[in-house]
Amino acid sequence: MPAPVRTAVFPVAGRGTRFLPATKAVPKEMLPIVDKPLMQLAVEEAVQAGATRLVFITHSSKRAIEDHFDIDADLERALEEGGKTELLATLRGILPRDVSCVYIRQGEPLGLGHAVLCARPAVGDEPFFVHLPDDLIRAETGCLAQMAREFAGHGNSLIAVEDVPREKTSSYGIVAVDDELRMQKIVEKPAPADAPSTLAVVGRYLLTPRVFDKLETTGRGAGGEIQLTDAIADLLADETVRAYRFDGKRYDCGNKLGYVQANLDYALADPELAAGLQGVARS
Repeated sequence: MPAPVRTAVFPVAGRGTRFLPATKAVPKEMLPIVDKPLMQLAVEEAVQAGATRLVFITHSSKRAIEDHFDIDADLERALEEGGKTELLATLRGILPRDVSCVYIRQGEPLGLGHAVLCARPAVGDEPFFVHLPDDLIRAETGCLAQMAREFAGHGNSLIAVEDVPREKTSSYGIVAVDDELRMQKIVEKPAPADAPSTLAVVGRYLLTPRVFDKLETTGRGAGGEIQLTDAIADLLADETVRAYRFDGKRYDCGNKLGYVQANLDYALADPELAAGLQGVARS
């Protein structure tokens, strides 16, 4: 039986330039979806999947992430003295008491593969999640929990995928699979004419620790960065890696349209906000 997945890695060192000037002082992962930062939604998904150790691969400009998951005794005291018990409970529930956080600086912006490799000392010799907060997936059972359940059955690395229009393959890692979703090939950002399929990798991975050995020897690929995709391509020679079609709706919050759509959909799902928004739409 495979080991339980206890660690989730969040590569959050990027600067979020698409959202400037909003992200000049605020990390893009702290942009809110209604009233919760993207980073908190990502952590909630990981905790639901059983993660108790959260590893943030971060940058000096991302102190707000660390502060968000830290205890703010003064704020808690002010809420308690003001009788705001519901808000106090919400604040204290941001991070369960049995969950620990590790913060590791990525010294150079060398890509997603390098960010994942930075997590090796904290992960150790165990399977682990990789979660990209920009990819928000709304589902009754979180995407990582779905993947953990699948992993428990066979112990193979899993990569979350969804179909995309062929003209957009150059924005994604693209995989070719057999009838049982075993990956045969993975290519980083291929041109539409060269793409082996339209199955695109999205920001959820469940990986065995062997991928670290591959990352150690992976050279710079697309964009001059160390690509996680290239390390996974090397991993295929040693072990089975499966594509995983998740249940849920994905929002690409790395671009403005996806971010606005996510806010609208989450707001419409809130009974307190939905009526007001529908009234605005009718007017």
